[in-house]
Amino acid sequence: MRKFLLAFGLGLAALPIMAQTSDTPDFYRVFRPFNDVVYYDGYNDNVFDKDLNDGILRHRNSLYAKKLTDEALDWFGLDAQLDVNIRALCDNYDRIGNLTLALVPKGAETYNPDEVTRLELARFITPFMNMNRFPNVVPYHFDASLMSLLFKDSELRAKYDLWLEFELFGIPYAANQQVAGCADRNDVFAGTVTFTCYDEPAPASADNLVVPIVMKKPEYKGHNFNNYSEQGTDTIGTATKTYKFTLPEDVNDARLTLIISNHGANQGGEEYSPRQHLLYFDNELALTWKNGKSCEPYRHFNTQTNGIYGYYEKTDLQWIHNSNWCPGDAIPIRYIDLGALKAGEHKVMIRVPDAVFADKQGDFPVSMYLQASRGGKLPVEIAEVQADADAPRVVRKGNVLRLENARVSEISVLSYDGRLLYGRHTDNPEVSLVGFEPGVYLVNFTTPEGVTVTYKALKN
Repeated sequence: MRKFLLAFGLGLAALPIMAQTSDTPDFYRVFRPFNDVVYYDGYNDNVFDKDLNDGILRHRNSLYAKKLTDEALDWFGLDAQLDVNIRALCDNYDRIGNLTLALVPKGAETYNPDEVTRLELARFITPFMNMNRFPNVVPYHFDASLMSLLFKDSELRAKYDLWLEFELFGIPYAANQQVAGCADRNDVFAGTVTFTCYDEPAPASADNLVVPIVMKKPEYKGHNFNNYSEQGTDTIGTATKTYKFTLPEDVNDARLTLIISNHGANQGGEEYSPRQHLLYFDNELALTWKNGKSCEPYRHFNTQTNGIYGYYEKTDLQWIHNSNWCPGDAIPIRYIDLGALKAGEHKVMIRVPDAVFADKQGDFPVSMYLQASRGGKLPVEIAEVQADADAPRVVRKGNVLRLENARVSEISVLSYDGRLLYGRHTDNPEVSLVGFEPGVYLVNFTTPEGVTVTYKALKN
């Protein structure tokens, strides 16, 4: 049985970029490819600032790119961190932003983003911000060690020029009316990107291999993963999507990087309905997760009145049952370790069995790529979580499963292919499989804090 490991790259509220603290190591190096660059109305075809001589290629008002020179790529070590700061201007709503790596033909002075391969590195959601209120800057933090492997890939660099893209779509129309000083303005946000390395530059390596799998589409360019469009699902009416890719050679160690977020702001939309997600690699269940977390830690960044936060604090339980992500937070980056893989065709299938997509609105933008080591091990360790004596764990006695060391707020039983067979809100930590047909089941215990413990149970 292949072992799958998981770690998260989460956006955390933090001090402004590069603030010195007692915990900051004495040795670190900083690279800032984008410094307080201004974004404009994403629907305006006139690209503002396109003639600025600052080394930034402005494809459109929401997508900027900078070529990473050999000097910049050589700068990276393998102990790297990424910080993104977004400053409020004249967009007071929550928007999606991301960093991507574009693989551009060598020597090109410009390129069409729709015609080159792109890898999403990080994704975040802006808060509802009024530029006249503080804080007016929101920070996002990511572990960039795996990103550094891309920058140190000698084969990739020999074949392509690497361009770092900074994308943030915003519109000023509401702020033109609601925010003092924003009448008749087109500027929506300003953004800064900073990489910090805590080690010496690392040499380029021919041992690395990267295989692009899927890159999300912007909302205005078509559907991502859903259950109602031919491009968004394997079968209309079912939230199941399969992504196939070809591995050109055998590898000793491989890892998937996955970024996915749930969107749909209409009544009953998927933004407000945490769902069970299942990911299969070559038909083997590799990962399950359910979104839902408290958004209270990000309330202070949401300085514009909005319907997500309201006027009063919410309990953790209220949040985890009604939020897939938080305005002002980063979207988790999920890593799935696959170990050694053989050359040939492979597939990743994602299922969200309970997704509704009310009124055929909303979708789940998915980005995914595979990184591998040809002969060694991927140098960045992502440790398997080791349960201690006090950690939540499932104990089985016959057909009865019980969660110990944690309270329960919800229990569900799914078939191995992700169909919900049984579910209830309860504080009873036990569930029985008596009455279920023989087979393999996924039993989920969810705590009031939003933690889901999944147990794979075989019933004879």
